[in-house]
Parts: sequence; structure tokens; C-alpha cells
Amino acid sequence: MMRKLTAEFIGTAWLVLGGCGSAVLAAAFPQLGIGFAGVALAFGLTVLTMAYAIGHVSGCHLNPAVSVGLWAGGRFKAAELLPYIVAQVLGAIAGAAVLYAIASGKAGFDVHAGFASNGFDAHSPGGYSLAAGFVCEVVMTFGFLFVILGATHGNAPRGFAPIAIGLCLTLIHLVSIPVTNTSVNPARSTGPALFAGGWALQQLWLFWLAPLIGAVFAGVVYRVVGGEEPAAVEVAGNAQKA
Repeated sequence: MMRKLTAEFIGTAWLVLGGCGSAVLAAAFPQLGIGFAGVALAFGLTVLTMAYAIGHVSGCHLNPAVSVGLWAGGRFKAAELLPYIVAQVLGAIAGAAVLYAIASGKAGFDVHAGFASNGFDAHSPGGYSLAAGFVCEVVMTFGFLFVILGATHGNAPRGFAPIAIGLCLTLIHLVSIPVTNTSVNPARSTGPALFAGGWALQQLWLFWLAPLIGAVFAGVVYRVVGGEEPAAVEVAGNAQKA
């Protein structure tokens, strides 16, 4: 279990550093900024690369919503939920701390400006409402878990799950960055919010509630749609007992 939790810690730190780091350091870099598309790709690449690195160790969840969704889908043990979520949140905080150490090395840096935090209303990149943000996060997390459950099904082509999952996360960001700055991951939202403080912490509840709802819904639905599992299922390269 300690190996699994360490892998989840490192993997989630990588996700926050790579994904949020691209938003904070590179998205609007003068003249050569990568923009929303670059940030979306960065998030997808963090999951894809870590899935191949630690999928065989922990399943590479990197996200409390993924762990909960896999549990709802019958793929993950309830007893391991809390330890996984704690490791993921701590990893996200560690990744945000490294990002803060780098970003604060530039004159004029203001962590309270957002620090890639998720938000709605005035703190949505596109000015989208709480209701819009809630619907977006629920639906996008549902889609994310649905793809994860399908790509890691025992009857799915083996070895390609990380590619499908990474590309799905990229697509989700391409759609929803303007709405909420894209969460679909409570740990990813928590790390930057702790450093940004203020409004980011006040609005953090939405980015726990909505992804968890979407994840549970996806797990329940995929149990009906996906059909029976073989005795062992592969989660991003990691064979686990159903």
C-alpha cells in the first residue's frame, strides 16, 4: 500500500506541476504563450506520461473523483479510498508548492491573482455562472470516468488506456477551461487554492462536489453499459481484482 500511495503522491504532484504550471508560467507568456490549447495538452500529457510510469503500481488515479468513480464502478476497494484521496491531495499541495517556488521567482508575481485556481462567476475565465460551472464539472467528470472505465475494461484493447485517457482529459480542458478553468479533479483544485486563498478557497466546495457527483454517476451507469468484467481488470496498466 505504501508503494501505491507514494506513486499517487508523486503522480498527482506531477499533474499539478505540469498542468497548472503550464497555465501559470506559459499560457500567456509574452508573444510565445501556449494559450488554452497548450494548457489542455499539458494536462493530458501529465496523465498519459504518469499512467505509463505508475499505472502498474497504483493504477494512476491522481484524482479523488477517479478513485470514487472506480469504486462506484466496482473496480476499486472501498477500504483504499481514503488513503488514496489523502495521498492525492497531499501530492497536489506538494506540486503547487513547487510551482509557487518557481513562479514567485519572477518580479511582480501575485499568487492571489488566481494561481490556476478554479472558479465561477467573476472568477470564471469566461464569466460563467455557478450553475453553468456545476453542470460543466458534473458532465465533464462523468465523461472522463466513462472513458476511463471503458478504456480499462478487461475486454478493451490492452496497453492503449493511457492514450485514450490522456486525450480525453485534453478534450475536457479544450471545452471547459473558459467555464471553470477546468477541475474534474478535487485534488488539482485544492493544491492551488490553498496558495491563492480568498475566493479560491471559498469556491473550492464546488470543485469537490460536482466532480464526485459526476464520477459516481459514471461508475453506476458504466456498470450497466459496459457489461461483465473478466476476473481481473486493468486500470491504466495495473491489474486489480474487481
